[in-house]
Amino acid sequence: MTTSRDLGRNKRTAAASPALGLRANWQQFALLVAVNAFVGGMVGLERSILPLLAKDEFGITSKTAAVSFIATFGLAKALTNLFAGSLSERFGRRRILIAGWMAALPVPFMIIFAPSWGWIIAANAFLGINQGLAWSMTVNMKIDLVGPRRRGMALGFNEAAGYLSVAAAAFLAGVIAQRWGLRPEPFYLGIAFAACGLAISVLFVRDTAHHVLLEAVVPVQRQALSQGFADATWRRPALFGASQAGFMNNLNDGLVWGVFPLLFVSKGLRLNEIAFLAASYPLVWGGLQLVTGWVSDWTGRKPLVVCGMLLQGGAIAMAAAADGFDLWLVALILLGIGTAMVYPTLLAAVGDVVRPRDRATTLGVYRFWRDAGSMTGALAGGVLADRFGFGTALNVVAALTAASGVFALFTMAGRTAKEQQ
Repeated sequence: MTTSRDLGRNKRTAAASPALGLRANWQQFALLVAVNAFVGGMVGLERSILPLLAKDEFGITSKTAAVSFIATFGLAKALTNLFAGSLSERFGRRRILIAGWMAALPVPFMIIFAPSWGWIIAANAFLGINQGLAWSMTVNMKIDLVGPRRRGMALGFNEAAGYLSVAAAAFLAGVIAQRWGLRPEPFYLGIAFAACGLAISVLFVRDTAHHVLLEAVVPVQRQALSQGFADATWRRPALFGASQAGFMNNLNDGLVWGVFPLLFVSKGLRLNEIAFLAASYPLVWGGLQLVTGWVSDWTGRKPLVVCGMLLQGGAIAMAAAADGFDLWLVALILLGIGTAMVYPTLLAAVGDVVRPRDRATTLGVYRFWRDAGSMTGALAGGVLADRFGFGTALNVVAALTAASGVFALFTMAGRTAKEQQ
């Protein structure tokens, strides 16, 4: 016989049990949006400053050497991404998120007190670990919370928060540097970002393991990392198509981050103008993701990815041909639009075609290839610019980006998220 005490216990259990959807999980979702804003702020601090710091304070004149910090960052982030998903399946998303913030704590101090460029390289290795662990977990935890029907929208919010913060931090760091110098004042913001991100993650964020089990109605054995790597790298065309597009997308970002500020300096732009240009690209990219992720839930992932890659290629070619602040601003705005079309959409596309229990591992492999593009873009851009000039470097990348869009057209899945359920 069911007693009133049993009924009360059942009501409390039902209220405490996890449910999928944004409305049911809006508080945790909002916390994760805030956390990812601090993650983005950490990397945004460097976008308008470090290439100039290499030249002005450490006397580095080689473009390849000047962008070496991005290569270190990209390699550390890519390798961390590769293992973050499988680690989160073993230890839980929240613990990996906290570990990511622990890696961020020494970064601003290492840059502030760096006696040589080697310290900057080491700081960016820690920053790559922070981004690989913390950003990966905000992606996975938001997908866990909202379920399959709003996957694109969730990732749009996540990436928008991160890259709007990148833009804001890049602009603020440039303004502070213009007023007080390249070090140490801009990096005081990094101390605040790391402390706030760690505090929120420890005190308020909850793990999402129960939401994964709720979505995976039929229990299945977890996929091995080696199998996920093979699937996303060559075995499954839809995943390979997404991985190669992500690689080229971030190759472009590495180029913009490392080579563009050097190009602007060579053309006589002031630091505040460089900061404005450096912020405009992630600002457009970040803001539009609030729309593009949601749109991809209804139109399918492929149209946005293909058109976005082609637009990115055209924008980089325009930047190569331009010779003035106004045209570079237009080119970076177009590049931001193209990136916004691609960035959350590719993450959602990977989530669409893998099982819930395999999602974190496969997304980790995808993010490994995507962020390997940052390293490649910085190094390749620096080498090409050193040998052939800025124009050739940009035009080569523009052509490869357009080719990536065409390749995605013939490999990626074309159905919408609703049709794939």
